[in-house]
Amino acid sequence: MHDTTHLIQTRVERFLVERLRPALYRETAAVGLEAWEVEDEPVPFAVARVQQYRPIAAGDAWGRPWGTVWLRVSGTVPQHWVDDNASTELLVDLGYTTRMPGFQAEGQAYDADGVIIKALEPLNQHVPLTAAAGQTVELYIEAAGNPDLWQGYKFEPNPLGDKATAGTAPIYRLGDVVLARRDEVVAELIADVEALYGLHQVLDAHSPRRAEILHALDAAIDAIDPHDVRSTAVAGRSVLAPVLSQPAQASAHRVHAVGHAHIDSAWLWPVRETVRKVARTFSNVMALMDEDDTVTFAASSAQQYAWLKQSQPALFERLRGYVASGRFVPTGGMWVESDTNMPGGEALARQFIEGKRFFLEEFGIEPTDAWLPDSFGYSAALPQIVVAAGSEWLLTQKMTWNETNRMPHDTFWWEGIDGTRLFTHFPPVATYNSDLSAKDLARAEREFSEKGHANTSLVPFGYGNGGGGPTREMVAAARRTASLEGSPTVTMSTPDAFYRAALAEYPEAPVWAGEMYLELHRGTYTSQARTKRGNRRSEHLLREAELWATHATLVAGAPYPADRLRAAWQSVLTLQFHDILPGSSIAWVHHEAEATYAAVAAELERIIDDALGVILGSGELPIVVNAGPYALAGAPALGAVVAGEATPQRPVVVERHDGSITLTNAWVCLVIDAAGRILSVRDLTSDREVVPPGAAVNELQLCRDTPDTWDAWDISEHYRRSIEVLTSVDTIEIIRADADRAEVRIVRTFGQSHLEQVVSLDASSPTIDIETTVDWHERQKLLKLAFPVDLVSDRAASEIQFGHVHRPTHVNTSWDSARFETVAHRWVHVGEPDFGVAIANDATYGHDITRTRHGDRPTTTVRLSLLRAPLFPDPEADQGQHRMRVALRVGASIPDAVHEGYRLNVPLRHRRGRVGAPPIVTIDHDAVVVEAIKLADDGSADLIVRLYEAHGIRARARLTALIEVDSVAECDLLERPLAPTGAVALEGQAVRLDLRPFQLVTVRVRAAAQGANAQVSA
Repeated sequence: MHDTTHLIQTRVERFLVERLRPALYRETAAVGLEAWEVEDEPVPFAVARVQQYRPIAAGDAWGRPWGTVWLRVSGTVPQHWVDDNASTELLVDLGYTTRMPGFQAEGQAYDADGVIIKALEPLNQHVPLTAAAGQTVELYIEAAGNPDLWQGYKFEPNPLGDKATAGTAPIYRLGDVVLARRDEVVAELIADVEALYGLHQVLDAHSPRRAEILHALDAAIDAIDPHDVRSTAVAGRSVLAPVLSQPAQASAHRVHAVGHAHIDSAWLWPVRETVRKVARTFSNVMALMDEDDTVTFAASSAQQYAWLKQSQPALFERLRGYVASGRFVPTGGMWVESDTNMPGGEALARQFIEGKRFFLEEFGIEPTDAWLPDSFGYSAALPQIVVAAGSEWLLTQKMTWNETNRMPHDTFWWEGIDGTRLFTHFPPVATYNSDLSAKDLARAEREFSEKGHANTSLVPFGYGNGGGGPTREMVAAARRTASLEGSPTVTMSTPDAFYRAALAEYPEAPVWAGEMYLELHRGTYTSQARTKRGNRRSEHLLREAELWATHATLVAGAPYPADRLRAAWQSVLTLQFHDILPGSSIAWVHHEAEATYAAVAAELERIIDDALGVILGSGELPIVVNAGPYALAGAPALGAVVAGEATPQRPVVVERHDGSITLTNAWVCLVIDAAGRILSVRDLTSDREVVPPGAAVNELQLCRDTPDTWDAWDISEHYRRSIEVLTSVDTIEIIRADADRAEVRIVRTFGQSHLEQVVSLDASSPTIDIETTVDWHERQKLLKLAFPVDLVSDRAASEIQFGHVHRPTHVNTSWDSARFETVAHRWVHVGEPDFGVAIANDATYGHDITRTRHGDRPTTTVRLSLLRAPLFPDPEADQGQHRMRVALRVGASIPDAVHEGYRLNVPLRHRRGRVGAPPIVTIDHDAVVVEAIKLADDGSADLIVRLYEAHGIRARARLTALIEVDSVAECDLLERPLAPTGAVALEGQAVRLDLRPFQLVTVRVRAAAQGANAQVSA
């Protein structure tokens, strides 16, 4: 029986490949073909149409890397193409090197009037035609010569990722471009056979249903004449009809199939190519919807819709109709599918604010979910942010990529750091690029974790990463599995319809509390350090620009630059996409990111300068300006003060002893040895030494960095077995030594790199500042900065958005062991009950914090990952100049760590002016942090204050505004009033705040003299 089964399987496979698929097109007809190569960047249709075209033919080379060639196609439909059950198409083979869509050549087909028809890709090569027999055809194809940088998981250095090094030699050869007559009956027969044979392959070997299907396929082949498939296709379908008509079992898994096309906003292609990918994919979807009214499609990322509106306005207007019908569904509600580990709290909030505002303004639709299938782990702050944005659900499948541990649930409630819960689903199909094959559907059913409690999952189907979307073959598969014995049932659906069905089925789903740490792609916290620094600096400049612009408007009547601020936010949010900010894109992408950050910084500095000019006036008095949430150097939080005489402090004392240098102030004493390492840090308040005997802090470690798979994405744990401590010093010198401040510069060379550190201590602060400047030219190396401290701590606190998380420092479980590289924002803290150490940074995200030993002494070591040097996808990643600051504060509490994080990242400004500026709002509790101050997005002069509890405690505080207050309201992130929760109340002219640990609150304050002086301006 086994041998018979194998023989029939072989027969079916061969018949499908050699007889059925070749019979899909009855005949073809030649067309005229001409080409015009674009000189540089892509041009619109109107420009391309009027160019001088030259003849081109199949086999001709075309397409320099990242170049564009326009093809003009002309022909006549043969007179005899008039019979039934067939359709006329143009088939275009651009010379694809693989069958994987989205990673190589792509095309966009236009009619002669410039109307987009659909896209062309390796598995979607047809253009539907309306021309009848005897009529002429003229089309234009915009062919993109995008290089295939993926190359099937090769991860090899490649010059093609940078336009400057990609060369100009053509990388494709044109295949056949012909008119073709598609036999619709044969197409249905092929879909029947593929659906049944796919199901046969996934059923149990001893299943009667499996045997039934195989013998039906065998009989169908008998009924089909291999030399005349067209005439006998109906007979073959008749044989298969009974097995296709058998309904699914009542217990079958229920799949909500949602058309989708994951389009990375940049990755192995630049942003400019993503703009075209969006147009190609969306046109594919609309063409498919025109053919089949059951098709639904969900697309995230407001930025991608905005690109379409700008680049293809006519196509965008067509899109509006499909959105209005409910079949083309904006989903996710974010500006882009961002990384969620590294964007700051306000930035992650703005992802939803800007995304939802776009969808509301353009379509009158507000998505109610977060759609993040491919981001590299999920911050524990995300549930609160999603719910605060007015959404209810989250979808991702990335956690199925875990290397070590499997997440225990597919449908569950996810609880964030403040206690907010979010209904969450992991599609058990474990892909966002399903083709609705029997293999994928069987995986969805087999891997579903909630069996016995629930039985419904979502399957996103359609080609993705580089776009493409669903195809007619996938839709044909869905029709056949709507109810098919042996298969899950498949219903064309939408995200909202799925979530509501899943919640109704499983309202008491289990709870996962805290972050969802992805046990993979840990290197993304460090790769492309300049991109990460640009993000961090932009976020804090935006804070400053909004604060001072709001102050200038409300107090002095200056125009509020709403449009300029919104444009700056959108630029920064775009660069938080999950392959840009994580550093996993080609060189072109990161060069553009750095240029964009520079432009954003220049624009924000202009806004800040203009606003402070209005606030402080013209004058020569020295002014200290503080945009941070805590008072510093005599300057109030969120205000400015005329600089006065410095309060006398115990001066910094600098001493030399046998090659070492000692710096001492009122709080701390540190010793730097001749190798530039800090051998001792004594907290003078508690008279406690922080550095373990025989150890050193500020220790630079150079590690081998050869990850097992994904170069820019990954750090593999075995790096810990190959560590070189950098002890060689070129020079070490005291460069400043006065009563106010001491600075020691340490210069090193190693490998091909040069590094300078300045260790400084101020008279007025217990904090040691370390500024590191590196000219980095290593390859496949990881640079760590280590701080072993004499503390026994079983957990460490790391800042995330609007709060912090505690992570174990031990490796008791496989979950702990897998978490060997973690993300933190501005600070980390380790401590015993009565003593702690905080380490803050201004540009670093990657950390590892572990229980260690020095001799027989238990210690805790904090290490920051400063730089990497992966070879793929950017072989020049991180080469060149970098600057980063780190601060070490001993005897520190978590509140001290919060202070240090803001001090480093929102530095004081020193200006000249006439007067200081009182804060526009004040808060009387250190735990309540003001994260953003701005004017309302609706154009009114209402003051928006976003704040959160930062210490992890219950906090009762009073907010006092500089303006006279008429009313206050607690709002969601989109500044819409919420039902009273007791968190916000007006008491006289003060706002009472009652916050639970890590609670995020948006307060809308209306002035008594509403809008008297305020102006909103572009």
